[in-house]
Amino acid sequence: MALFKLGGISNGVKEYFKIAFKSIATRKVRSWLTTIGIVIGVFLIVSLLSLSQGLKNAVLNQLSMIGKDLIMIMPGDISNITSLVTGDELSEEDLKIIKQTEGVAKVVSIDYTSIVMRYNNQKKTVLLYSADWKNALDVFENDVGWSLAEGRWPIARKNEIIVGSIVASELFPSIRIGTEAVIKGRKFTIVGILNSVGSKQDDSMAGIDDTIFSSVTGERTGAKQAMAKLKAGYSPDVVAEKIKSNLNENRKRQIGQKESDSSYTVLTSEKVMSIVSNILGVIQAVIIGFASIAIIVGGIGIMNTMYTSVTERIKEIGIMKAIGAKNRTITAIFLIESGIFGMLGGLGGTFLGIILAKGIEIYFQVHPLFYLEADVSPQLILFSLSFSFLVGCVSGYFPAKSASKLKPVDALRYE
Repeated sequence: MALFKLGGISNGVKEYFKIAFKSIATRKVRSWLTTIGIVIGVFLIVSLLSLSQGLKNAVLNQLSMIGKDLIMIMPGDISNITSLVTGDELSEEDLKIIKQTEGVAKVVSIDYTSIVMRYNNQKKTVLLYSADWKNALDVFENDVGWSLAEGRWPIARKNEIIVGSIVASELFPSIRIGTEAVIKGRKFTIVGILNSVGSKQDDSMAGIDDTIFSSVTGERTGAKQAMAKLKAGYSPDVVAEKIKSNLNENRKRQIGQKESDSSYTVLTSEKVMSIVSNILGVIQAVIIGFASIAIIVGGIGIMNTMYTSVTERIKEIGIMKAIGAKNRTITAIFLIESGIFGMLGGLGGTFLGIILAKGIEIYFQVHPLFYLEADVSPQLILFSLSFSFLVGCVSGYFPAKSASKLKPVDALRYE
C-alpha cells in the first residue's frame, strides 16, 4: 500500500504490471476474444507485407538482370490495358522502323503461342517462342541473363529446339539432349536446356528458329513484342522516345490517327523496374490500409473491454484511491492493461503471419508458379508489435481516464 503513497518508480511499475496481468488472467475468455481483432490485423500485415515484399524483391531482381541498354516495344498503350491484350502485333514495317531509328544497334523480335509438343509418346502444352538465333543470342545471354544448364544453343534455320527448366524437369522428366520432340508433325532435335529464369511461365517455354516458327504454327509475319539494343553512347530514354514517335507517325500516315493518340508502349528497362516497383508499392499500401482497419476494429474491442473492466472494478479503484493512489497511478494501471492486450495480439498475429508466409514460400518452392521468398524483416516485426501496442494503449486511454476520475467515496459505495 505504501506503493501508492511513496510512488517508487521501478517497484511501482512492477506492481502495475502485476495488477494488469492478474486482471487479464481472471477474465481469460474475454481477454482472448479482445485480442482476436489485433491478432487478425497484425497477422495480415506480417503475412501479406512479407509476401508482397518478397515478390517485389524477386521481380526487381529478375528485371535487374536485363541490360540497361535494352528497350521493350509492344503494340498498344500501357495506360489502356485492353489495348495490350487485344492480340495486336508489331508488323514487319514496325520492326523495320525500330531498326532504322538512330541509336538502335539491333532488334530482337519475339513471337510466341501455346502449342502441343510430343516427346516419347507424351503430349504436353508448352509456350513455343520464335528466336532469330543468329541475331538474338548475344542479347539473350548478355542482356537478358539466360544461360544453359545443358547442351548448346540452337543453330539458325535448323530444326533444333531449346527448352526451359520446367519443361525438362516436370513436363518431360525423361527429356535428354540429342533426342527428338515433335511439334505439328515436324521433328526437332533437343540441343539445349536452360537454367531457371525466375518464373514458371518463362521456364515452361521452348524456343525454335523464327524462320521455322511461322511454318509450324501458322502465325503471320510480325511479332507480339520486340527488344531493341542500343549503340554505345546513346541515352535509352531519348532513343525510346524516338522509337515511339517514329512508330506513331507511321501509324498516323497509315490510318489517319490523331497525333496525340499512342498506339505503342516503349519502355526502357529502368522504366519497367520503376513501374513494377510503383505498382507493388501501391499494393503494399492497400495491404497496410486494410490490415490497419482490422487492428483499429480490434482496438475498439479493447476499449469496450476496458470500459467493462472499469465498471466491474469500481470498488477496487475506490480502495486504491482511498489508500493514496493518485489519478496517474490508476491511469497507468489501466493503460498498461490495454497495452498488454495490444502486445499479446501483436505477438500472436506476428507468429501466425510468419508461419503463413513461410508456408506459402515453401509451397512455391515445391510448385514454382513463380519463385517467391517471404521477406520477414526485423523492421516489419518491430513495426507490427509497436503498432499493436500503441493501438492497445490508445484504446485504453479514455477508459483509464474515466477510472482515474472516480471519487473514492462514490466508488466505495458503488453496488
